[in-house]
Amino acid sequence: MFGAVRKAWRSLVGTVGVPENGGRDGHAHNLFEAAAAYVTAYAEDDQERLDEAAGWVSPEALSFGVNELACRAVVALAREHRRPPQDVARALLGLPAAS
Repeated sequence: MFGAVRKAWRSLVGTVGVPENGGRDGHAHNLFEAAAAYVTAYAEDDQERLDEAAGWVSPEALSFGVNELACRAVVALAREHRRPPQDVARALLGLPAAS
């Protein structure tokens, strides 16, 4: 099963495009750099940086990267607070605890 996931991951990463001119500093950005910059800009309400990060990779790749960032953040917070990931995710979204 994990072999299939790794194969799909390699396929996705291999097909994720970056604009030919790369990022603003001339190097190509990967989907995780784009996701981190996008989420940070969104949290800081910086529309210019948000638009820039959104242009680094395809919308599909950005969506995947943001989702991966969210998952990793929930897991890290759950470990830090010794709580189940579901409780942390619900708390971050302002939802009541699951019964």
